[in-house]
Amino acid sequence: MTAGKRAAEASLETLHRIFTIPEAPDSTLGRIEKEISENLAGFLGNHIVATEQALTDIEKDFAGAVIPEQPAFVSDHMHHLLDKLVSRSVHTSSPSFIGHMTSALPYFILPLSKLMVGLNQNLVKIETSKAFTPLERQVLGMMHRLVYSEHEDFYQNWMHSANHSLGAFCSGGTVANLTALWVARNNMLKADGDFKGVAREGLFKALKHYGYEGMAILVSERGHYSLKKSADVLGLGQESVIAIPTDDRNRIDCQKLEEKCQALAKDNIKVLSIVGVAGTTETGNIDPLSDMADIAEKYQCHFHVDAAWGGATLLSNKYRSLLDGIERADSVTIDAHKQMYVPMGAGLVVFKNPSSVAAIEHHAEYILRKGSKDLGSHTLEGSRPGMAMLVYASLHIISRPGYELLINQGIDKAKYFASLIDQHSEFELVTQPELCLLTYRYVPSQVQAFMATADVDTNQHINRLIDKLTKFIQKSQREAGKSFVSRTRIEVQKYGGVKVLVFRVVLANPLTTNEILEDILEEQVELAQKSIQYLPELIENTSF
Repeated sequence: MTAGKRAAEASLETLHRIFTIPEAPDSTLGRIEKEISENLAGFLGNHIVATEQALTDIEKDFAGAVIPEQPAFVSDHMHHLLDKLVSRSVHTSSPSFIGHMTSALPYFILPLSKLMVGLNQNLVKIETSKAFTPLERQVLGMMHRLVYSEHEDFYQNWMHSANHSLGAFCSGGTVANLTALWVARNNMLKADGDFKGVAREGLFKALKHYGYEGMAILVSERGHYSLKKSADVLGLGQESVIAIPTDDRNRIDCQKLEEKCQALAKDNIKVLSIVGVAGTTETGNIDPLSDMADIAEKYQCHFHVDAAWGGATLLSNKYRSLLDGIERADSVTIDAHKQMYVPMGAGLVVFKNPSSVAAIEHHAEYILRKGSKDLGSHTLEGSRPGMAMLVYASLHIISRPGYELLINQGIDKAKYFASLIDQHSEFELVTQPELCLLTYRYVPSQVQAFMATADVDTNQHINRLIDKLTKFIQKSQREAGKSFVSRTRIEVQKYGGVKVLVFRVVLANPLTTNEILEDILEEQVELAQKSIQYLPELIENTSF
């Protein structure tokens, strides 16, 4: 131990203090609490160091696997966290960091989160959550009504029914999608005669009983990777998730979808679920949900809509029609931590039929008893926190009209940014925004002109050079720390469906201004012009 450094000790007396006596207002923790409460954005802006630091360097400060034998003073440990953790975190709430799904949080979330953590409710059952259980059921009812618009009597009958559930809160879209497909599988392969159901006897016996050669999940090639995880966990295998080609707007091709359904039927492979995407992760596009619902109905399979991204758009009367047909889905995934401005860990799935979840019902005498209103009997996750409280508060404090303003602003801002890109001679807009996402890339005007008349092989070569330039600009911009856009690789129809590297932005942060968007483009132009490594080669390859 360094000479002169104070030392804490583990004793029942000191342990009792940290459970019962709060830190003084002038202590490090007290000061930080005050700063965060008064100005979260300012606190994060002052403490998160913008400059990129190699992950390998950060790992050196988290390399010890030994649990400390000597306790640390709270104030000392707070300094440690500020120095080693907070300063190297990602400034997701910054209005110039437009590459993330996370955004700025409303100020009221902080004290409410502290209250939620302090209450430490466990939503698995009534005895450990009390009022949180009916609150969560009400929030699920509110979100169900947002999607399905059932009459008031429907919600009075089913919202608090012990033997039914309108949905489930989850840690995110992955678990929500898995829950939806789990319900679909168990309902499709339910008990029949001597067969006790897939949940009891397993997939092999279920397929044998029903006479299927296999099962399939159909989704566009823009479908989320969580669907393959779900197929893996459910015993169907990742290859059972079949990607259907998309059109030039990144939406599923319904003609090819139906053709695949017909081909599978001939091979005696049952379609478990058709999955519509309402807000693709890369581009924010929305599938033709009504047409997909028709096909799902024709082939008698579960219709699930993954609206983790776009579900919040239903809160906007102006843009709600973008999701027409979602009300015909058997289940819908929505992430509140995306466009509902709730902290990470707030996903949910709602089911059109309140009886659907009976297919996954579990009971245990010591915790989940039949006839109780325990939420854990219809959820994949057991013990979990009361995140529904933050969604409940946000729905009340922001309200539907408030959310509409936020949703509309995000979409309109994306359209404005797209117009900036379109008008700029050095940029190419790759995907038009449908929601608040869009993709684009830096392509010098001379190169654009050349590519317009070049053959396929030449364009492929040029695109590989532009990919290098895109990666260089994105990494350089991130490392400079002033702003951030993400990057992804998507197929582009006009280049023959070849995958190219593009910038991807999410314009959900209400604090992002038009001026910030203009500055981001200018910064990218400056970085491109400094790119002596790639730009000359690109120009040389496209000289007339």
